[in-house]
Formats: sequence, structure tokens, C-alpha cells
Amino acid sequence: MKDTNELKKMAGYRAAEFVEDGMVVGIGSGSTIAYVIEALGKRVSEEGLNIIGVPTSDKTRRTAAKLGISMHNIDDVDHIDLTIDGADEIDPDFAAIKGGGAALLWEKIVAVNSTRNVWVVDEGKLAPKLTHYLPVEVIPYGSDQLFKRLDAKGYKPSWRLDQNGNPVRTDSANFLIDLHPADITDPFTLGRELTSMVGVVEHGLFLNIVDTVVVGRQDDVEIFDAHPQPLI
Repeated sequence: MKDTNELKKMAGYRAAEFVEDGMVVGIGSGSTIAYVIEALGKRVSEEGLNIIGVPTSDKTRRTAAKLGISMHNIDDVDHIDLTIDGADEIDPDFAAIKGGGAALLWEKIVAVNSTRNVWVVDEGKLAPKLTHYLPVEVIPYGSDQLFKRLDAKGYKPSWRLDQNGNPVRTDSANFLIDLHPADITDPFTLGRELTSMVGVVEHGLFLNIVDTVVVGRQDDVEIFDAHPQPLI
């Protein structure tokens, strides 16, 4: 039986095949995307693949640049052909939760500015409904008051803390509050509610965004087009 990292690598290398010469490519964040970056780096060195990368995190920028991928800020390109990113959890309707790696704001900015979005995951990320904790990026000023409001709504918030017990800072220097609802039955309504709350910069619900999902399974890599069909 293949372990999770093997499934991630299978899916990551397959997703990298969607990239064509001359593309502007959004490059996501996380452990699965590390394999996508690895595969793209090999294609750059071995095939002479010529692409421009747009990172969803500073870590992605550094990692990809070390492998010879030309990296540019999102405002330095006039379009993004394709973005490849991971997800923490995906439901059968292709709604997802992202942000476990603290990059949700940049990930969403890159995604909504892309012509096509591909998510790459191992099969363990597919779920019948969204139950993963939900990251919410908030500005530091007034964040304690916002935390209280989220708690009063029953969303069971917790601060994202580093190993020293200090608030994790995103690449935009914001804080993260992780919500722990029992399950998310209506992600669109919840997303609109969170967006309307003053102090919330962005939430980790990614809705109506993905075009293709690449899934690493025990027997093979499976590819889904994002139209109504069961993912599991």
C-alpha cells in the first residue's frame, strides 16, 4: 500500500503535465504542491520548459526560484493561464477548505485571477461534507473583538499559534483564526457571513473556483472535471 506522500507525488507529477511552454502559471502552497514544483523544476532543466511562475506564498517563491523557475509578482503579469494548488478538504460539489498552510489570501487572489484552476490532492482529502477546521485571515487591530463575535456565533474559534505560542503571521502580516464548526452544510451562506464581518480579510472556503481536480489514489491518478458528479 502506498503511503500518503507517494500519493501526493503521483498526483503532483501528473498535475505538472498540464503546464505548457510559455504559460504564466500560478503555483500554490503546501506539501502536495512541493511535488508539483519539483516536477516543474525537472521540466525546466531537462526539457527547457519556459514558464513564468506566480507564487501564492513567499515559501513557494523561494522554493520554485531555486529550481530555476522564473517567479513574478501577480501585479507584474497581465494574466495567469493556469494555477495549480492543493486543498485541505474537498466535498462532492467541489467546494473546498484551504489555508492550513496560512496562505489562503494569496491563494485566493491568484486563483480568481486565473483562467483555469487545478487542485491536486491525495484521496484522503476527499470528504462527503466539509468538516475540516476553517481558517479565517483577520487584521490584528480589533482581532480580539472579532474572536469574541465568532465565539458567540458558535463557530468555536481558536488562534493559530506558532511553536512559541505567538500568533502566526501570514505573508500579509495578518493573524489567523481557525473555526471548528461541527460541519459546514451551507458553505456559500457561511462564506458570505464571514466576508461581511468587519476585520475579516478572507476565509478559507474556495467556492466555484476549481476546473479540474487531480487525485492520487492507491491504484492510479484520477482526474475530475468540476461539474456535478460524485467525487468519492
